[in-house]
Amino acid sequence: MTRTARTVHPIEEESYRRLRARVGTAHLPPLTRAVVERVIHSSADLAYAGDLVCDEASLAAAHAALHAGAPVVADVEMVAAGITARRAVCRLRDAVAAPGLTRSAAAVRLAYEEVGDGAVWVVGCAPTALTELIALGAAPALVVGLPVGFVGAAESKAALRASGLPAVSNVSEKGGSAVAAAVLNALLYAPPPTGTHPAATAGP
Repeated sequence: MTRTARTVHPIEEESYRRLRARVGTAHLPPLTRAVVERVIHSSADLAYAGDLVCDEASLAAAHAALHAGAPVVADVEMVAAGITARRAVCRLRDAVAAPGLTRSAAAVRLAYEEVGDGAVWVVGCAPTALTELIALGAAPALVVGLPVGFVGAAESKAALRASGLPAVSNVSEKGGSAVAAAVLNALLYAPPPTGTHPAATAGP
């Protein structure tokens, strides 16, 4: 599968110019920089430069997997709609809550049955979707874990980082569908990294 080609609008070019004038990203390795900048661009929130946690090696592996055709799974339709260059699997409409199992968690189980290991998961809404994915013992290519909220969001992202799964997350309670989709779009649009850059982690 070839890299997604796109035409960049002049307004987007100017937005990135202003973004880079206000926050330093030039020191970041290429895929980490692409992710951090697109999240900031999508949210107009410069604080993400210090809040996101990215690992370049994990991003490189996910980039290769995506461009080899790895499936993409979204926790909610809003995330799926924001992924502009790839159809994402979302099973929320088919899911049914049960005692001790939220509808979002049930949707993760259905999606995992469909795609199996090796997928890229994009969670931007429900902390329980993220905790269920961790509990399943899945082996994803990457988990974009950016659920938003004051109940369980920061804790689920901390659990993701502690799980050892390849991931992009953030430390605070903020997140959401737009920023989660932005991470995936950044990987779809980015060219393959060339040369060697010191492995780096962005964020705390």
